[in-house]
Amino acid sequence: MTWTEAECVEYLESERGAYAWVMQHHGGLTAAEAEEAAMERYPYDPEDASNRGLIFHDTSWHWAMLAIHGQDYVVEHPELIHPSPGYEALLKRQDGGDAP
Repeated sequence: MTWTEAECVEYLESERGAYAWVMQHHGGLTAAEAEEAAMERYPYDPEDASNRGLIFHDTSWHWAMLAIHGQDYVVEHPELIHPSPGYEALLKRQDGGDAP
């Protein structure tokens, strides 16, 4: 699937928002710290970047859990393998209510 530039930027911004939400609500960061962390985790890659969009192979929930709890979070915190209801509600709102 080939995305337009606008679609790519829109998705990047939604993932940043979701990551920041997790970092604030589950990681204890302030809103400003969470937004800064999201910008660092999800930088803008130019259209011709060879790795553009590679970060999207996993969800913002997963990347945030790695940042908060480390590589072994799935073993040490198996309850966090699945996103929280709050995160799922956020995604649904971001998607206009049409998220599965």
